Amino acid sequence: MDTTPAIRVDRWLWAVRLYRTRSLATAACRAGQVRVNDLPCKPARSIRVGDVIIALTGVVRRTVKVRALLEQRVGAAKVPEFLDDLTPASEYDQLKQKSLAPTGNRPRGAGRPTKRDRRKLTTFFSDADAS
Repeated sequence: MDTTPAIRVDRWLWAVRLYRTRSLATAACRAGQVRVNDLPCKPARSIRVGDVIIALTGVVRRTVKVRALLEQRVGAAKVPEFLDDLTPASEYDQLKQKSLAPTGNRPRGAGRPTKRDRRKLTTFFSDADAS
């Protein structure tokens, strides 16, 4: 019998604020976006101190190591007590690049976009995603 304490992975991900809600954490596990010790996991998988979790949160693939277990959600200032962030800086650069990407702004008062305008916007955004 293994007597080391354990907690569900979806609950821990929510408690350390990697996901906004527990249901989002559960959905991410079911979609295969969460890996524990480089193995895909279900939401009810138990995690222990020392496990390495890789979770896709938006465009960033976060890699964290479990330092401590907790049942309840904690404030953002206390999160570093419960995890070690092993995420490479290049992942955070992807997030910065996405926020700096150009957007399709229209002049105020221009009204609804025409069919031609929508087609231009669609090709603009599809070209920006490809690069």
